[in-house]
Amino acid sequence: MLRYLYADELHRFPKLARSMFLDRADQFKTRLGWDVDVSEAGEERDQYDDLNPLYVIWEEPDGSHGGSMRFLPTTGPVMINDVFGHLTGGSPICSPLIWEVTRFCLSRRASSIVAGAIMLSGGEVMEGFGLTHIAGVFDDRMIRIYRLIGSSPEVLGSEGEGRNRVYVGLWPYSPADCERVAARAGVSRELSRMWFNAAFGTDRQRRKLRTA
Repeated sequence: MLRYLYADELHRFPKLARSMFLDRADQFKTRLGWDVDVSEAGEERDQYDDLNPLYVIWEEPDGSHGGSMRFLPTTGPVMINDVFGHLTGGSPICSPLIWEVTRFCLSRRASSIVAGAIMLSGGEVMEGFGLTHIAGVFDDRMIRIYRLIGSSPEVLGSEGEGRNRVYVGLWPYSPADCERVAARAGVSRELSRMWFNAAFGTDRQRRKLRTA
C-alpha cells in the first residue's frame, strides 16, 4: 500500500523510514554512483529532507520500504532552482501550483506494481491539492521508465552524457494520464484515491480545512 507522510510523521513508522533512507543510499550511491552523502548508519539524506517534505512511500507487508518519492512546493527551496536552475531557461520555477518531486527510489525487492503506483500518486497529489504541474529532476534511465508507465514529462533542459545525463521536466495534470498510468500499473483509481484520502481526507474535508 501507499502511505503519504510528511517528514515530521516518519517517527510513527520507524522501520518504513529507516529502510527508505537505506534504499536511497543503495540506489543513488551504490548502484548509480551519485555524489550523495551517506551517513555512518548507511542512510542517504540531503538538506531537502530537513524541510518537512511530503513523502509518498510504498509499504511492503512487513512494514519495510518498497519505493518512494519526495514532494516540496516550489515556493520554497527546491533542487530544481537551487542546483539545476540553469536548465530551466533562466527563470526559476516558483508557483504555489507547482510542486517539485525528487528522489524517486525503488527497493531491489520492489514488485512490478510499485513504480506505477508511486507515479500514479503524482496525479493524486496534483488533483488533491489543486496543482497544475509537478516538476522533477531525473536521470537518463528514468526516460524509459516514464514511457513504460505512461506518463512522460515535458523536458525543459538537460546536461551530461550517457547514463550521467540529467534532465529537468514538467508533468501537467492530466486525468487521461492518470487513467493510463493506473491501467498499466494494475492499480485502480479507486484504490489510489483511497490511499490518498486515508492521509488527507476527502475533497469535501480538504475544502473545509482550507476555509477554516
